[in-house]
Amino acid sequence: MKRLMNSKTIALAFGALSLGLGACERSVDNGPPVVEPLQVEGALSYDAPPVGISTAYTEAANDRIKANFTGPLDVPRQRAERGFIATIEQDEILTRDGRAVWSAELANILTGDAPTTVHPLLWQQSQLTAMHGLFEVTDGIYQVRGFDLAVMTVVRGETGWIIIDPLTTVETANAALELVQTTLGERPISAMIYTHSHADHFGGAEAIVAAHGDSSDPLPILAPIGFSDEAISENLLAGPHMARRAMLMYGAPLELGSEAAVGIGLGPTLSSGRISLVLPTEEIGPEPTTRLIDGIEFQFLDAANTEAPAEFVFYLPQFKALCTAEVVTGTFHNILTMRGAKVRDALRWSQVIDQIILEFADEAEVLFASHHWPVWERDQVEEHLRLHRDLYRSLHDQTLRLANGGATIDEISSLLRPLSFEEDELSVRSFYGTTEHNVKGVYQFYFGWWDGVPANYYRHPPEARATRFIDSIGGADKAIEIGKAAFNEGDYRWAAEVFNAAVFAGNEGDAHQWLAATYEQLGFQAESGAWRNYFLSAASELRSGVRAGSSVDEDEGTTAFLATVPTPILFDALAARYNPQKLDRDPYTIEFRFTDSEEVISVEVGRDVAFPRVGVATEEALATFSTTRKIFDGLITGQHNAMGLVLTGQLKIGGNRDAVSDFFDALDEPRSDFPVVTP
Repeated sequence: MKRLMNSKTIALAFGALSLGLGACERSVDNGPPVVEPLQVEGALSYDAPPVGISTAYTEAANDRIKANFTGPLDVPRQRAERGFIATIEQDEILTRDGRAVWSAELANILTGDAPTTVHPLLWQQSQLTAMHGLFEVTDGIYQVRGFDLAVMTVVRGETGWIIIDPLTTVETANAALELVQTTLGERPISAMIYTHSHADHFGGAEAIVAAHGDSSDPLPILAPIGFSDEAISENLLAGPHMARRAMLMYGAPLELGSEAAVGIGLGPTLSSGRISLVLPTEEIGPEPTTRLIDGIEFQFLDAANTEAPAEFVFYLPQFKALCTAEVVTGTFHNILTMRGAKVRDALRWSQVIDQIILEFADEAEVLFASHHWPVWERDQVEEHLRLHRDLYRSLHDQTLRLANGGATIDEISSLLRPLSFEEDELSVRSFYGTTEHNVKGVYQFYFGWWDGVPANYYRHPPEARATRFIDSIGGADKAIEIGKAAFNEGDYRWAAEVFNAAVFAGNEGDAHQWLAATYEQLGFQAESGAWRNYFLSAASELRSGVRAGSSVDEDEGTTAFLATVPTPILFDALAARYNPQKLDRDPYTIEFRFTDSEEVISVEVGRDVAFPRVGVATEEALATFSTTRKIFDGLITGQHNAMGLVLTGQLKIGGNRDAVSDFFDALDEPRSDFPVVTP
């Protein structure tokens, strides 16, 4: 058969050009270097899995960090402490019925030198992020830090306070605003700004709107272009799965303490109150935009598809102050977060930071962000920006260089050398994102999840693969023996693989306990607070089972959130819950009519999909469903009973009522407790 396309033709068709630099040869001729565990003399061998203690290998690993770090530890501490004004008197922030959503306990625990169970640099980072209270950034700009994962910034306008990023929950936002008002003086709320579309930067908005109070003069709320769609889709369409993994990433099963949670690196912890969503009154477009907000000039610069799909930064010339949102903070960030989200564009990230440098660095005298503490002095601001720009650009370029030389997704991170400034500059350390994961994020952005190895494209599912692996090495007892040997040699990465295979092959007891002990040591060595939480939460689940996520205000918060969701997106979310195996009837159509919003949605309920069509009425509908959108939201959350609504006339169902019931019965209920670290 004639060859239709040679290798050169394929390269031209798909852009795989060598740029005339010669033949593309595999640059990883001998494979990646073997990552050897530390050699420790006199290390104990464990016959039973240890619990809550650091092994000699973990202590040696953490001691090596302390010995090798030569950078200044005092600079971030001085920045974190600078400008402190006051904090709240109480030790807890409570819900209306007295449940604690935040506690000062973490700050009280994180005293003195790092224990052997915590990475020493993460210990200091956690000490600094746990500092809580009101801080002055510069005259007229203040931040409330340490009450939540994020930071709330307050700008003094001509008539009132401009609130930037109102924290994660209504309760912490209320406490932060009260601290501002009682300490700096009572002023009205004149505007609110969301820097980007993640919930820790908008969840407390309801508290700010309530404080504004004047319904005749709506509060101006500004956000980046695409904010509404991104904030809703991330938390609704993918929310259940993301929330489950976030429980591990943010350490929900963990107590606070040196053998458990010490912080997330990006901030102290997530508050556990009620999340709200108030949609913006204006979304700032992608072009550079200037707005006068309560007498203060804001120069906005679009930063979409960096840390968030919808994000902006801004400069305040009156204060010579630059807000970098979450594009530049006090840590290496995530290209692909552990909780799961859309993969981020590292190249775009670095280019946006360079644009910030070109636009604002020659004037800015202070830089503040949506996490951590500010950076002062013009030369320090520019240096901070350049370091982060080069961090993301190097990650991007070196990942592609090695991938284009033949290195796979699992090999690249072990081939990268630390950047010239990475070892000694704390603001770019892996306190949150890590090179190991971020390399995979860049690789996925360009090449997808597959490493190109045929055997890895069509693997058995985890349980089947684990069972075959365990059988091939002689059974569970042999696997435990191999895993114990690796554990006692300090090779926790290999021990985790072996014990994990035993767990997923259905072996409980020793396999669970040894895997938990292994995860614990990996957590104790982790520089990333997110990694530490994930490992230690996994260990907790192996020992005690999954702790179901719950919230006192869950129903109220969910209903309030749904009220902001556009009806088409809501039906997309319902369609993503449709389980066709639960429906045993011929395809049909239901027509939903909402009398308050005058919207019509026709849902074609088929053998494989439930496909919603917006604004399309049909005379062939087997059933009709008519109510208000507010009542429909209450039905979804279980606050209303359909039969009761029918009897009172608030819900009208025409045609075949069974067809409506069958559709709703075919919707799976999302779980918050599905297994992740076990089969």
